[in-house]
Amino acid sequence: MLVRAFRLTDKLTNALLQALIWGSQWLLRQLYLVRLSFVALILTLFAVLTRTARAGRDVYSATLSRREVMARRAEDLTPRTLVREDPLKSQNRVLSLFTVVLLIALIGIVLWTTNANSGRVAIPTRAGEVVLPILPTLPTATPTLTPPPTATPVPDPLRVGGSIVYALRINGRDNLFTMGIGQSQPLRLTNTPVDDRDPMWSPDGKRVAFTSRRDGNWELYTLEIESGAITRLTFTPGYEANPTWSPDGAFIAYEAYINDNLDIYIVPSDASAPPSRLTYNPAPDFSPAWGPAPSRLRNIAYVSLRDANAEIYVISLDRPIEDEALRLTNTPDIDEDHPAWSPDGENIAYSALARGIELVFSRSVNNPASDPVTVGRGREPTWSPDGRSLLFGLDAGNQTTLVGALSSGIGVASSLAISLPGRAGQPSWTAALLPQSLIDSGGVKSAESPLYTESVDTTRVNPPFYLFRRLNGITAPLPVLSDRVDDSFMSLREAAVQKIGYDFLGTLADTLWTRDRLPEPGQSRQSWHYAGRAFAFDRNLIFNNPAPIEIIREDIEGYTYWRVYVRVEGAFQDGRLGEPLKRIPWDMVSRTQSSDPQVFEAGGQRRTTVPKGYYVDFTLLAADFGWERIPADPQWRSNFPSILYWEFDKRESLTWAEAMFELYTQTEIDAFLFGPTPAPTRPPLPSLTAPAQRSPTPIPPDGGGS
Repeated sequence: MLVRAFRLTDKLTNALLQALIWGSQWLLRQLYLVRLSFVALILTLFAVLTRTARAGRDVYSATLSRREVMARRAEDLTPRTLVREDPLKSQNRVLSLFTVVLLIALIGIVLWTTNANSGRVAIPTRAGEVVLPILPTLPTATPTLTPPPTATPVPDPLRVGGSIVYALRINGRDNLFTMGIGQSQPLRLTNTPVDDRDPMWSPDGKRVAFTSRRDGNWELYTLEIESGAITRLTFTPGYEANPTWSPDGAFIAYEAYINDNLDIYIVPSDASAPPSRLTYNPAPDFSPAWGPAPSRLRNIAYVSLRDANAEIYVISLDRPIEDEALRLTNTPDIDEDHPAWSPDGENIAYSALARGIELVFSRSVNNPASDPVTVGRGREPTWSPDGRSLLFGLDAGNQTTLVGALSSGIGVASSLAISLPGRAGQPSWTAALLPQSLIDSGGVKSAESPLYTESVDTTRVNPPFYLFRRLNGITAPLPVLSDRVDDSFMSLREAAVQKIGYDFLGTLADTLWTRDRLPEPGQSRQSWHYAGRAFAFDRNLIFNNPAPIEIIREDIEGYTYWRVYVRVEGAFQDGRLGEPLKRIPWDMVSRTQSSDPQVFEAGGQRRTTVPKGYYVDFTLLAADFGWERIPADPQWRSNFPSILYWEFDKRESLTWAEAMFELYTQTEIDAFLFGPTPAPTRPPLPSLTAPAQRSPTPIPPDGGGS
């Protein structure tokens, strides 16, 4: 509406200005004509008066001569009485009549020259003056209102239809789920005690390729949706993951960790031939995405760390030379991941952590130098079958919502938002509908069981309401936690032994802090160690060689977090446990050993290479049992105790004061925070000693003498 009003006002203003210009030109031209007419009138009057004066002088001379002749005749003749009219008076009457006629003629000339129809007459100009054509005034066009544009309907992802598949993490493991677009209830596809993840629809929507540990190490499998039949594709002792189909469904590209190098491989989808290697760069290459037919049939996009940060490349199968691969992104400060081709092959969507926020972008393949389109907040996108929408995960705590958004970045398509009970990843979208037999069966039956059960003594009715529990078998200064969280910690310890290969949590730097212990320099008094809800492993493990832990810096929503990876025991560095790193760790050693002052001020720097070997995401494992990492304090760059990558808390939506009140009385908490309250002293009593009596003043002797 504002745009139409502005356009109408602009047109009216232009018309008014044009009319004023034409009116000014016409007025100036008429004034010029009047001036010429006035000059001509003056000249004419001057000429008439000059001629009249000459005629009057001639008449006067002739009259004077005639008078002299008549006077001489009168002298000679006898006088006779005769009355004649003076000839001068007669000439004056004629002259007056002529003047009146002349004035009438001049008035007529003026009226004729000032007529509007005389505008077409060419006006003589001075020498060198530009001749401007005198145009008639054009009528002002009446502006017409622009009809309001018809609103283009926003595409609705639900109208596309089809089905989605995704991996959902519940009770510490990933399993596959599917649901038709528009349906409200997901269907479980797998139910194994180990992880099934990285699902990807086949081009015909009849099979799903995925990654699983069901046979010991990470391998590739295909699942036939209608029958539920599962086929194993790879048989290597290492690691294979992230499958992607060729457009004809005949091949699958994937990432594999072989000989301490993560690269891209291709295998027939029916496992009829051994895999073929596609990339050879010593840096990790992973997360492949096969281009669609027909334009990108022979192209595969993937992520590489060859330049010390994650960038997306596109390699041609007709000329598989990595140095000639198209570099789609070039952002040294941002790590891109999870590329996904649009159905027409013109764009690639991907996710990245930009300025502390997980975002989904879309970039043109034909013009990689152009700015990407920001689609929305989220991660791991997948395209709708018609290419008009994207589906991706949006995390809130430990739960994910699958959100649909327009690929143009106009806004979120709120009609497609699927809230899930856990963390979901790697969604994939196909145009095919789910088989009716699968819908009728309700999917694979669930056999979920909780990871732990917290046995809590709830018999206390007065504060403190809960007790402390000793952690059996744990080596720590004070191996004690709150009764509310000790069972979850012990279950986490057992799970770490199974996944890492040794008792990583058997020796801890800290658990419970007694109230008389002071926090470290720069740390808050309100530490969760005092509440018996925190543990810390040895922070110096990161300085060992080889380091048993690696930390990844993650800046999220203005805070700095650390993701902790624990290196698998050497006997299991064959792929049976853990998986290779795909991100570059933070170098804490450089903060003290680097000669660059900027590295010291930054609190360290990222490494240039990725450590080799297999690691377990301990941050993810701890979160399965409710133990969360905490952000570093703002001064962590200059104060080492503020880094806090070694501490994990279990707060369970409690405030620190509420957690403390579970273990202490209010008086004990106040004494801890503010010190013991001094006992009040009685005010001093008034003295019982009698006041001193005033002595009389002596009277001086009389001054009178004898």
